[in-house]
Amino acid sequence: MKASSSQPEPKENAIHSKNIGLLSDFAGPKGTQLEIVYGVFGYMQILSACFMSFAHGGNDVSNAIGPLAAALSILHGGASGTEIVIPMDVLAWGGFGIVAGLMMWGYRVIATIGKKITELTPTRGFAAEFAAASVVLVASKLGLPISATHTLVGAVMGVGFARGLNSVRAETVREIVVSWAVTIPVGAIFAVFYTWILTKLLSYIL
Repeated sequence: MKASSSQPEPKENAIHSKNIGLLSDFAGPKGTQLEIVYGVFGYMQILSACFMSFAHGGNDVSNAIGPLAAALSILHGGASGTEIVIPMDVLAWGGFGIVAGLMMWGYRVIATIGKKITELTPTRGFAAEFAAASVVLVASKLGLPISATHTLVGAVMGVGFARGLNSVRAETVREIVVSWAVTIPVGAIFAVFYTWILTKLLSYIL
């Protein structure tokens, strides 16, 4: 006859870390209400994307056109003044470059920001785009050259952190931060190299 075991079943000792975040315990809409909210913000996100594109043109495109505008100003004898008159065709070429770059390689950045940092919904996407566009427009008004992409990445991380610290993919964020740190000195080194090459070429030609 088997002796019945009086010992209790073992309890699970795994400790689940709480996902700490500003909105982690917030009870939002569910079911049909959630579908309605997503439907409304799906249309609103079109407006926020246009707002972000406008802010991007006001800062990042200006960053690209700035050196060319300064060079044209020097060629026209306006190097001493701080006001630079930019021809409309130069602005048009800058806009064309932005669109061409978006068509060729923009899908990679879109995938990184839209899918690899945190889970985005229409409401979170709207909040991130509106916040980033507001920051970029204020910086443009103050004449501060910043990166709209870096600002948007920070905003996307913000909506992720609002849901909880574990809602943001640390590996993707680490790769992005490393790329930010690397591109500045690498850009400076390439600029020095290209300037040296052009100086040598011009000295031989002239």
